[in-house]
Amino acid sequence: MTKQNSNRNGKYQFVGKLSDFQKLEANPNSFVKYEQDKYTAYQNYLYKRVLHGLKSLSKEEYNRTCKQKKQRISRVYLRGQKVINKLKQESTNRYSNFIFETLFPNAPLTDWLISNTETDDKFKNTLTFANLGITKDDIITAFIQEGVLRQDFMDITTNPNKLPRLKYQSK
Repeated sequence: MTKQNSNRNGKYQFVGKLSDFQKLEANPNSFVKYEQDKYTAYQNYLYKRVLHGLKSLSKEEYNRTCKQKKQRISRVYLRGQKVINKLKQESTNRYSNFIFETLFPNAPLTDWLISNTETDDKFKNTLTFANLGITKDDIITAFIQEGVLRQDFMDITTNPNKLPRLKYQSK
């Protein structure tokens, strides 16, 4: 081993050629644990399709999809964006009402703001979910309540269209 290579303090050590690596320590418990949510792959697929529309489809899937299904995905995406905007406005209203109640509890403006909790469909709320404290569960609940996602969304485990079909022979 050369003097240059002996000073390395990594998990892998360069020994000679570029393809030769020597493992310094073997730790079977060293692995990366990714965050997993409680939703199945198909549930995440449906959620992302509502959240991102046609952008959620791969190029291959986009090319295979018929025109009517693309239009349906676009319509559901637009409905989903309206629901998200409404959810963001409601969250913003809650935060602003909390601030006004805390700082100006006896002001008439505070009473007026608290009594007016309407949302405006023409106003587009550009705040992020993280800034508003909106979670994936909140969005899915809003989608189900507004009818954008199916009522039995939480019970879906697999794609029903991918299940094997029975083949009937006609004689």
